[in-house]
Order: sequence, then structure tokens, then C-alpha cells
Amino acid sequence: MLWKRGLLGLMCQTPLLLREKGSFSGGQVESLRIPKEPRNKVTVVLGAQWGDEGKGKVVDLLALDADLVCRCQGGNNAGHTVVVDSVEYDFHLLPSGVLNKKAVSFIVLAIEEACRKDKRMKEKRLKISDRAHIVFNFHQAVDGIQEQQRQLQAGKNLGTTKKGIGPAYSSKAARNGLRICDLVSDFTVFEEKFRVLAGHFLTMYPNLKVDIDNELQQLKVYAERLRPLVTDGVYFMHKALTGPSKKILVEGANAALLDIDFGTYPFVTSSNCTAGGVCTGLGVPPSYVGRVYGVVKAYTTRVGVGAFPTEQDNEVGNLLQSRGREFGVTTGRRRRCGWLDLVLVRYAHMVNGFTAIALTKLDILDTLPEIKVGVSYTVDDEPLPSFPANMDVLMRVSVTYETLPGWCCSTEDVRCFEELPSQAQSYIRFIEDFLQVPVKWVGVGKSRESMIKLF
Repeated sequence: MLWKRGLLGLMCQTPLLLREKGSFSGGQVESLRIPKEPRNKVTVVLGAQWGDEGKGKVVDLLALDADLVCRCQGGNNAGHTVVVDSVEYDFHLLPSGVLNKKAVSFIVLAIEEACRKDKRMKEKRLKISDRAHIVFNFHQAVDGIQEQQRQLQAGKNLGTTKKGIGPAYSSKAARNGLRICDLVSDFTVFEEKFRVLAGHFLTMYPNLKVDIDNELQQLKVYAERLRPLVTDGVYFMHKALTGPSKKILVEGANAALLDIDFGTYPFVTSSNCTAGGVCTGLGVPPSYVGRVYGVVKAYTTRVGVGAFPTEQDNEVGNLLQSRGREFGVTTGRRRRCGWLDLVLVRYAHMVNGFTAIALTKLDILDTLPEIKVGVSYTVDDEPLPSFPANMDVLMRVSVTYETLPGWCCSTEDVRCFEELPSQAQSYIRFIEDFLQVPVKWVGVGKSRESMIKLF
């Protein structure tokens, strides 16, 4: 089994500035003209809460019309569930749009062996960036050791998935990480670097067990299998962006409040899962980013530990958990559930600039006689003007709620906005008015057919 998950490789790309004919000689300043609008702009789908919002279903829907579907960051710690023709698919690394047989999938990640053997995925439809960092077995082992140490030293851990993502990002930041370009080039050189990296972790964690020779033997096999899929990611994306008209879809893993810089630190992931991660992960210039769709669950969930202002550790939370089947795709852990927190979503919009919202799992609220929505925070009876960076503060906030009437009837078979109960329509409009962002889709079930398009 291949546990080598890849991470994004940081790469910036600057558009060329076009000059009119002229010269700098004789004190004359060469006149410049504004570059033409990009031919192809990418459409981005991002989670707006703590993940598990249903991004996979939105990507699957948009991918039906896409030529290229990309994953821009993260690792196999993120899981997406897609239901097509009553068949449920769980993806941890591949883009959810991989089910579109006409689209090419591009990942700035290494690919897992299990997915490469999937008969639904043709190799010619998958490209892997040569700048992708590799997560090794010892990264995952170290992830588990670090969680144990946090528990012993501080009495609580971060709640990671123990997939090695954090330690691999540490290797990347320390500049001793290994990338796909290393793996598929001179293997003798790769072996030397691998032994140094493994030795580094063995020194730091004496109880760590690493079978270096066996690992290298497996990696040599993987190198041959992966080589035909590897491409220069920057040039691949540049060609797609500047060539003939293409529809390019970018799928973010994790979600805004798990972003390493803007999330609820330290209870976050190790990558930039906000809109900026599209540029740093794929080498896409900012001017080529078009529409950014934020996926918002009609309530709020969170896996693991960390502040959760609107959490309902009561019958309401249990109902949302049961009806929504709220278990992590990657870990199987029970998700904590609570009311929709619009303070949190508004903060995510500030960071990402959502063009529109996809509101998912509205049907889970069908049986509730009334529904609450978090609209503001206070701390020590004082209004909090912004979403706090300090998690100690976030743990202490009191939430002010707006109570809206429920609709107490099923919405699962509804396929147009006008057929939704008036109370459900009001709930959607309330969200739009608060965020000042339109809701473009509403999800009332698990399949792509259950996504109601509003415009």
C-alpha cells in the first residue's frame, strides 16, 4: 500500500507586461499598455467553515462541464464524498471531478497506489506536478507520536488525522523535503537524500521505526509507475490558462477556518486552504482567478478539538449528527454539530471574496420547528467587532442568535427554489442578506441531482 501522499509545491508565476514599440533612449519613456484579459480564468470551490461542507458534490456538479479539474493544496487528510447514480465514492486525494471521463485531473500531490489501480481512473486523464512534496511512512508515524506527546504534556492534542501532513510540511519548510521531481529523476541521488531525511527524524524520535531499505525498494517501483503521469505543473497550468478556450475548475481541500494562516490556529491544517492557496499551489497568477464559490453547510460541524461557538451538545446537536450522518470520511470520527455561524462564514468571505454560495444539507433541518443562526459574538458582555485570532478568546465568546421558523416537512424531492417551503426560502434569503453574497445552489440530498440551482 502506498502511503506517499503529496503536498502542494509553492510556486509563483508572474504575467509578462506587454510593451508598445518604443525605446528608453534619449530620455523617452517607453509606453506600456494594459495586458489583455486572461483567456481562461479558473473557477474555484472552497469550504467556508471547518470542512465537511459538501464541496465534493459541488465540484462533481461543476466538473460535468469542465476540461480540467485541479486540487491545489492539502493531502489525504481531506475526504470528499460524491454520490453518482446511487453509487457513493469517497475521495481522499483525487479531485472529486475525476468521475468526469472527459476532464483531465491535475494534482499538485503525489498519488496513492490504491487510486492508481482504480479502473475508473485512466492514466492519461491524470497529471501530477513534479513539484509535489511526498509524505513518507515516517511522516505519518511522527504525526502519531507528536499527538501522543501533546496529550501527555498539555493534556490535549490537536486532533490531527495522523496522515503525516504536518510533519511533511515541516520537512518542506525546513527545506529537506523530497519532491516528485526527486523521485523520478536520479534515484541514486534520491536515495541519498531519503536516508538523510529519515536519519533526521530518527535522531529527533529515537523510538521511531523506519525500514529504510524496504522503503527505498518500494519507492523505486513507485517511481517507474508514476513517471508517465508527472509533468511540470507550472507550464502545464500556463498552457491551459493561455491556450484555446478551456473550463478550468479548482477544488480546495479542507476549509477556510482550517487555513494555517487564517484559520482557528493552532487547530488547523498545514496548508493554505483559502483562495490564496490556488495561486501558491498551482502557480496560477491572481489575475487568472475568476469565480470563487464558497460551500456552506446549512448548519455547522467540526471534527476534532478546538473552539466551536455555536456547538449544540444537546438533543439538537444529536439530531443534526444523526440526520446528517456526520462522521468524518477520512477518520470516521463523529462530527460535532451546531447551529449555522454566520459570523464565522462572514469572516471566511472577507478572506476569500466569495462570488456566490453553495448552501448544502438544507434537508437535514427539515424536522426542526425553529432554527437558530449565530449573528454576533460578545465577550464579557462586550460586543466583539471581528472574528478573533486568539483561540482563548474564541473559547469564551457568547453567541447572539436570530431565531427563524422551521418548515417541518421534507425538502428532499424539491428540485426548484419556488417549490421550497416559504420558511426554507426565508432561511436562504436571511443568509444572503447577512453575508451580502448570493446563494447560487441549495443542496437537499446526497446526489448531484439534489442540487437546486437558483440562477
